[in-house]
Amino acid sequence: MGRGRHAGYDDQREMILERAAALFARGGYPGTSMNQVAEACGLSKATLYHYYRDKYELLVSIADGHVSRLQGIVDDALAQEKTPQGQMRVLIRRLVEEYASAQNEHRVLTEDVKFLQPEDRERILGKERDMVAAFARVVAALRPDLKEAAMSKPLTMLLFGMVNWMFTWMKPQGALAYEDMAPVVADLFLGGLQAVQVPAREAAAVG
Repeated sequence: MGRGRHAGYDDQREMILERAAALFARGGYPGTSMNQVAEACGLSKATLYHYYRDKYELLVSIADGHVSRLQGIVDDALAQEKTPQGQMRVLIRRLVEEYASAQNEHRVLTEDVKFLQPEDRERILGKERDMVAAFARVVAALRPDLKEAAMSKPLTMLLFGMVNWMFTWMKPQGALAYEDMAPVVADLFLGGLQAVQVPAREAAAVG
């Protein structure tokens, strides 16, 4: 009878994925070795293989896990709010929060997905397309007059452009945090520049 998994097995797997994602994000999937992953995790290579059979399995797990979490966020937001405007605000807030703590995973999803085998790539990109389609449906509900012009998806992609790469210019110790920026993005997307409100923390500092 085989030995069962120890109590910290899942936590260890998550730690490995986190360290591997950081390495992939910094050096690219092809440029990262299992030796480097093992060293970053403080594990022997033999122990690392106990959790993941190879580097490719790490890539699949990182990309699939990230996009699955995003799907869950979308599903929760749509169930939580009933109005399109409420749904959009929650979607933006939850997405910004997720990206704040998953920058490496997002880089892997966007930059290293091309190294996935066709079946895995199609499955993962299919989940990503489903998430984008859910956003586009909310956009269409907000502006049904744009449906015939097929503008829902382009507007959705413009929104993702604001959110997806925020971490490339946001400073960890800057004046604004991710939770400050989420309502700014929502205001800008829903009402234009004139609708943007100064974040509470900045307003308090000015006052």
